[in-house]
Order: sequence, then structure tokens, then C-alpha cells
Amino acid sequence: MKIEQIYTGCLAQGAYYIESNGEVAIIDPLRETQQYVDKANKENAKIKYIFETHFHADFVSGHVDLAKKTGATIVFGPNAETDYNAHIAKDNETFKIGEITIKVLHTPGHTLESSTYLLIDEDGKNHAIFSGDTLFLGDVGRPDLAIKSDLTKEDLAAMLFDSLRNKIMTLADDVIVYPAHGAGSACGKNLSKETVGILGEQKKTNYALRADMTREEFIKEVLNGIAPPPQYFAKNAMMNKSGYDNFETILKKGDTPLSPEAFEAMANSEDALVLDVRHQDDFVKGHIPNSISIGIQGGFAPWVGALITDLKQPILLVVPEGKAQETVTRLSRVGYDNTLGYLEGGIESWKAAGKDIETIKSISVDEFSKHFNAEDIQVLDVRKDGEYNSEHLKGDNVKHFALDYINDNMNSIDKNQTYYVHCAGGYRSVIAASILKARGFDNLIDIAGGFGAIKNSDLPTTDFVCPSTL
Repeated sequence: MKIEQIYTGCLAQGAYYIESNGEVAIIDPLRETQQYVDKANKENAKIKYIFETHFHADFVSGHVDLAKKTGATIVFGPNAETDYNAHIAKDNETFKIGEITIKVLHTPGHTLESSTYLLIDEDGKNHAIFSGDTLFLGDVGRPDLAIKSDLTKEDLAAMLFDSLRNKIMTLADDVIVYPAHGAGSACGKNLSKETVGILGEQKKTNYALRADMTREEFIKEVLNGIAPPPQYFAKNAMMNKSGYDNFETILKKGDTPLSPEAFEAMANSEDALVLDVRHQDDFVKGHIPNSISIGIQGGFAPWVGALITDLKQPILLVVPEGKAQETVTRLSRVGYDNTLGYLEGGIESWKAAGKDIETIKSISVDEFSKHFNAEDIQVLDVRKDGEYNSEHLKGDNVKHFALDYINDNMNSIDKNQTYYVHCAGGYRSVIAASILKARGFDNLIDIAGGFGAIKNSDLPTTDFVCPSTL
């Protein structure tokens, strides 16, 4: 028996390759599926099943493409309805992979079809669970994504309580836990950086698995502090339910070099968004007018999903050399399949063609501190709610303006005002500045180094206790 976790850091997502006696099961595959086919071929094995723990909201799974390539059967748990061929399993149904068995444990709560897959080894021993978004290390899946007119988040949380206690916590302490996500995922609020654990340890340390916890306490604690889901979550879940275009076709279209002239013409004719994925330090020094900065070195795909509201938006790319294919791939993982090509030769070719370049002023914290007490200074802190509540610059001229909600809050700031913008380290502040600049906010100054540099300076900061913790 072979179990391999294939972890993708930018999505904080774990897919799984399970092999026994020449047969393979894949759990929650990524969009680019050739890697699984190649791995199986190398081992002279055949992919038999593709198990989906639920309809994922934070990424587009590769199950549809992988099934077409291999003839493998897609398996979902009870209550799933798909627009393609899939086997909808019954609770406790079993599947043989070589000499091992996969047993379906229906664990609704995160979603109605959410299921945990129990691996039973060659000796008949419960070896591991692939818990999807039902159980994470340190947390459990958020129960607010499958709300319907007759179903509340409290109803789903109650289901999750029962699923955990009746299906998961009854298993032996030595069962290995392989979750779908780790720290950085928006599918939970307190996920561990570890990506593999032991069930007994979770019973001791995971707040949601306390033996003395009542259903009412669970519902309150699991719902407390959950931020609204990013807008792309529901759209990705629908793609996973309904199907999608072939990944290789999308990659071929997007990985197309364009001359500056062709790039500019396509931007105008297709009403395309110019997405610049270079490092933020390079973007502020020079970029194409009205382009948006989301650096590929950061939390790229989730920020694209949070900020670009139309999955069908035509996109043109400005990329570091050799990064076009990776960028198109990472866009497709969250459902952005309409990439039209990239600027051949990068920003230097754009300059060489004599085309316009814009910049964003960026200053050090030392320089910023000289201006902070001026009467007309206004500061935008674009960090997340929890970061701001923990500690922030002290002053009536400081406004919390979370990047997550920038599209909804644009009307709360003045285009005629000059704003100094900061995040934690510089990545998100440039994203925010680029979006504001493209919307006509011309008086923007980025604070390099962000709050990390601010709190090490003499500028006044304040600790803030969130009222919900009092």
C-alpha cells in the first residue's frame, strides 16, 4: 500500500494518491491531472477511482478531466447531484483498490454531500481517514457554504456536530488524519500548519472535538469569527458540480506570447483585464496603465478569486520570464479560464515599443513617519479584520479598508484625497493601490514594508481587544 499526499501550498490543499496491487485511487485531484496519470504509469498501475470529498468551493477539482483521461469512476457521497457521470455512494459503501478498502462515511455539515473516506488496510485495520473539509488539524470545516432557503448555517453546524461525534470520534486514536486543507485556507478559521495528523491528538487539542461540548456550544464556537466566504466560492462549487472546459485547451490558449502591439489591441478589443503578476516592487516602478497587480509569489489564486468578480473575465498577463504557464495554471485552479495570452518580453518590450508606463509612489516607514501627524494625512490599512483588531496605527486619520472588500467599499473614500496605503508587508497594499488607481484614484502612496516595519518604528500603535472575546 502506498499513500502520497500531493500538497499545493498556494491553495493550502492536499490531494491524495493511493495505490495497492496495481490499482490507484485519487482523492480531491487538482485541475492539472496529467501528474496523476504520469505517476500511475510510472508505477505500472491503473487509476480506478476518483473520490471527491464534496463539491469544493475554493478550487476547481480535476475529477472530470481525470475521469475522461483514464476511464476511472468518479465517486461522491450521498446527496450529491452532478451534470456528468458519477457514482453517488451510499453511507458505509465500500470500494476495493487492490488489497485495501475505501469505506464511505457520510459526514454532512460542511456541505450536505460531504463525506470522509476511511482506508482499511490489507489486514482489515482502520488505517486512515481522508476527511476533506469535515475535519482539519486544529479546526473543522465552515458550515456556512451550503445555506438554502430552508437550511441555515446553524442547521449545518448541528449536522457537523453529529457527523464528528457519530462517524469520526468513534474511530481509534491511532487512525491517521489526512485533511483537504492546512493553514491559509479560507475553508476554516484555525487550521494547523501541519498537513497530516493523528486522530487521538485531534481529540485532545481540536476545540471542536471536546468530549464535553454540547451541540449548542459547538454551534456557537464553530460559527464565531467566520469571515464571509470569498465571492468565487459558490462559482467554483457550481463548476465542480456541473463540469468545465478541458484544462489542456485552456492552458494552450493562455500560454500564448503576444507582441506589445497585439497585446494592446487585444486589451482594447476584448475589454480584457491586464493582470500583472510580477513582484510588487517591480510593479510600483513601472506598469501598464490600468493594470492590476496580484503577485504570483503571494497568495495568488485566492486573491484573484476574491477580487476579480467575473470568472469569464478576459485576462491578459504580464509575467516574469518563464512564468506564463504557471500563471495560467494557477488561474484555472480557481476557475478563471479565459486567459488570452501574455506580453512577450515582459514590461521591457512594452517600454521598448514606446508605450506608456505608470508608477506608484512607494516610501519607507521612516519617510512616512515625517508626514504622519500632518493634518491632511489619511491612511488606509488594507489588512484583514483580525490583523487590524489585533494591532494597528493609532490615529483618527487611520481607516480600516480591508482588501477583501475593496470592491464593495470604493465609495467610502474620496478620489481627491491623498491616501497612504499599507498592509502587513507590502504585497496587499500594492494590490489595493493598483485597483484604486485603475478606478481613478490617482493620489496613492504605498508604505513599503507595511505594518511589519511600522510597529518597529516610533509611530503610535494600539492594541485592540475584539468585543466578541470579552
